[in-house]
Amino acid sequence: MRQVYELTLEEAKLMIEAAKKKAEEINVLETIAIVDSGGFVIAMERMNKSRVTGPEIAMAKGFTAAGHKRSTHLFNREPSGPVLPGNEAFGIQHMIPGKFATFVGGFPIVVNNEVIGGVGVSGGNGEQDTAVGVAALEALAEHLKSEGHEVLTEPDIKL
Repeated sequence: MRQVYELTLEEAKLMIEAAKKKAEEINVLETIAIVDSGGFVIAMERMNKSRVTGPEIAMAKGFTAAGHKRSTHLFNREPSGPVLPGNEAFGIQHMIPGKFATFVGGFPIVVNNEVIGGVGVSGGNGEQDTAVGVAALEALAEHLKSEGHEVLTEPDIKL
């Protein structure tokens, strides 16, 4: 047996609120999805007037980040990103069509070195999606700090 951590709905909502605040600060319309360790949505919010494609993309980014325990943009980072032509996972995004995202905007939620979920952000450019996703992680880190938990908050996460 092992002990596992699980995100609550309240924590997911806290992360979404922090992400929305950051999106408003940088003037971008985003969809933010918070998923559990299995990639299933706990909470999601699509900001008013944001893209209609945002929910599906944000969910895919969160699913991928949680399931593969890495930030989604690391899949295609030159020169050794695993999905780049000739590399070990070229084409993996076709294995689970519509659910596997290999571009910027997905971040695993890592608490005490354990992946407990993912954040998916869709609507801005890569820099904007990253800033919004990191804001969500930082809010969780601040929330859990008093309980002695450590949350990774850098954009390049790979376990």
